Amino acid sequence: MEENLKIELLSEWIQEASRPVIIAGPCSAESCSQVMETALELKKRNVDVYRAGIWKPRTRPDTFEGVGSEGLKWLLQVKQETGMKIATEVANVKHVYECLRYGVDVLWIGARTTANPFAVQEIADSLQGVDIPVMVKNPVNPDVDLWIGALERLNKAGIRKLAGIHRGFSSYGPGRFRNLPQWQIPVEMKRRMPQLPLICDPSHITGDKSLLREVSQKAMDLNFDGLMIEAHINPDEALSDKNQQVTPSEMTEIIESLILRKIQVDDRILKTTLGELRQHIDSLDADLIDTLAQRMVIADIIGGYKKESGITILQSDRWNEIMEKRLKNGTKKGLSRDFMTKLLQAIHQESINRQTLVMGK
Repeated sequence: MEENLKIELLSEWIQEASRPVIIAGPCSAESCSQVMETALELKKRNVDVYRAGIWKPRTRPDTFEGVGSEGLKWLLQVKQETGMKIATEVANVKHVYECLRYGVDVLWIGARTTANPFAVQEIADSLQGVDIPVMVKNPVNPDVDLWIGALERLNKAGIRKLAGIHRGFSSYGPGRFRNLPQWQIPVEMKRRMPQLPLICDPSHITGDKSLLREVSQKAMDLNFDGLMIEAHINPDEALSDKNQQVTPSEMTEIIESLILRKIQVDDRILKTTLGELRQHIDSLDADLIDTLAQRMVIADIIGGYKKESGITILQSDRWNEIMEKRLKNGTKKGLSRDFMTKLLQAIHQESINRQTLVMGK
């Protein structure tokens, strides 16, 4: 189970760096000059780890798929000339061996690879006996167990310096974000693995540099440990994902604008007030659970009548009536339509599940 994972702090830089830890650099290493110029600017801005993609998993062929191992020489030069730690993505065993050969300090596993347990296991096996930090991005689909499973495979291979990276989840069709944040997934990860450092990747969540500050602030408000931001010396000429990359100076403006809130409450009066309010919430939650339990008992009884009468579980007209009335009532009382829709759908599905059991008896 995830609570048994043996996890150390990701590395000394996550202990020593002021919150948030900043991991920054171009989406892709494109040339030695581009890598070095970007690195020198980021060094001035106290970036903790320099990141750059060497191998790029692209959706379609005949697009820029990275410079390959040649780019590792440029990263090594960054490390030697600036003293910054260097990080890149690995998707297979060959990538791992090449990174270890060139002294890469931190590896990360991308979202597409995380979704493939076979690939993660091969990477984990190749890292047996190696003491190196590994960060794991969430899988492309919103599956917290699959995300945890990838971390478990690495941990069983002896990797103790682990972190998760939240980069959002794929969705069909255009939307405000490139990848939906679905913040409830990393929140659940923090609940189940409180010892695991979590980094937010606002660049891949947004796909749009104008939204970076908003998502970065949300991550800080949710007590993420750091940010991974794509920064390029000249984003307009980037060979990949130019719309989500910022210049080093733009990155600094975003970071300096963030409001960093305290984790703990020091004020005794405020602490007492919050404690009282939380007790009130606990009481309301208990009432809410009791009410839902009573509702399901009634749903069971209705299921019995439906079984005796030979009618279907789903009554579309009744469901439409419930949705229309409850949504209207909920929004009048200040509850968002999105929240009410999800809540009602979850309640309705549980009612269907219980009536299905009644029907099958």
